[in-house]
Amino acid sequence: MIDLSLDRRRLMQGAALGLGALALPISARSQSKARIVIIGGGFGGASAAALLRRLMPSAQVTLVDANPTYTACPFSNLVIGTGRSFSAQQFAYDGLRTQGVNVVIAKAAEISAETQIVTLEDGSEIGYDRLILSPGIDMRWAALEGYSETAAETLPHAWKAGPQTTLLRDKLVALEDGDPVIMTVPPAPYRCPPGPYERASMIAHYLKANKPRSKLIILDAKDQFSKQALFEEAWAEHYPDHLEWRGAIDDGAVNRVDASLGAVYTDFDEIQAPVINVIPPQKAGAIADRAGVTDLTGWCPINPISFESTLQDKIHVIGDATIAAPMPKSAFSANLQAKVCAFAVARLLSDLEPMPTTLSNTCYSYTTPDEAISIAGVYTNADGQLQSISGSGGVSPLSAEKSIRNAEAAQAAHWFKTITDEAFG
Repeated sequence: MIDLSLDRRRLMQGAALGLGALALPISARSQSKARIVIIGGGFGGASAAALLRRLMPSAQVTLVDANPTYTACPFSNLVIGTGRSFSAQQFAYDGLRTQGVNVVIAKAAEISAETQIVTLEDGSEIGYDRLILSPGIDMRWAALEGYSETAAETLPHAWKAGPQTTLLRDKLVALEDGDPVIMTVPPAPYRCPPGPYERASMIAHYLKANKPRSKLIILDAKDQFSKQALFEEAWAEHYPDHLEWRGAIDDGAVNRVDASLGAVYTDFDEIQAPVINVIPPQKAGAIADRAGVTDLTGWCPINPISFESTLQDKIHVIGDATIAAPMPKSAFSANLQAKVCAFAVARLLSDLEPMPTTLSNTCYSYTTPDEAISIAGVYTNADGQLQSISGSGGVSPLSAEKSIRNAEAAQAAHWFKTITDEAFG
């Protein structure tokens, strides 16, 4: 594995070079007057819209999202645990409009793959030649007994940044010093960020600074998780009295919750707490179901070269909703998938075949407000399936100097500014 503190820039630059081979000939760029509709204005959808406007200036690019402002999940854990401003997570679509993207603020209600029409909630219709879905995630409410949309108003998940984020933050603020906090973590796959173990770190930081007699108990359905050794090292250093992690082998898997009692249940235990952060199992956003692009897992199988659905022609899916392992469901992944998909859509609409490329991902996680750790991977889709490239990728070193952790936190902040500037202008 590569030590990211030394070689991150070269690793990421090398992965990005793979996109250059996908560019369109000038003749193709100038000729297409296609209709491209993108549903979902997060890191995937917004990035795809911006790039397609540059690739195909004659095309009509329409972005549909139900909200006039996008609220980002990355860094939302810092809103919960460190006092970061909620407004720092919010981004409007004015930059995309300036670039010539037709932004429609409306909820997409139905998609007909047969007629290639998107129907909005008000009944209006938008036709497409190619459709890109970036629908994010929805909760599988029935998957955890007792947990529902109503229960989430008492036991917040905060896994979609917005009102749930501030609800969990406000519950921590109202916590009596000495009372416990519980977080439940589901089996994979799930969206990350927000990331449960970064969130645990930020909640523990908040408790240490503001409720020093309180403690966070993490009840996890798994016994292993990404960057585990790094997190455990940070928790032992910074939060030995404010964080306890229980894996599945230690009866950490929660199988039922009761919002009225403020309780969670494992096979052998009942635990009550005034603040419970329930992270439920997840699936692709609901519009993906209505488009017919989800399988029995609730996620969307795709062709990894074009990100076209394997279930519906001329519909592409990017971001958290996809079955794209080993790539994680992260904003970094969504941004790179958007670019690969945009190139593929542009080539298909110009009667050219999509081409294989290289993709990458870096997941940053804060362990304190000014220290972070990370893991990176590089992937190929050359054989018609996404695979990690042997010998690539890397992870932050254990037992690192504080300056290295500080540098990773600074890199994370720089990444967030770069990706939001790129996506939202």
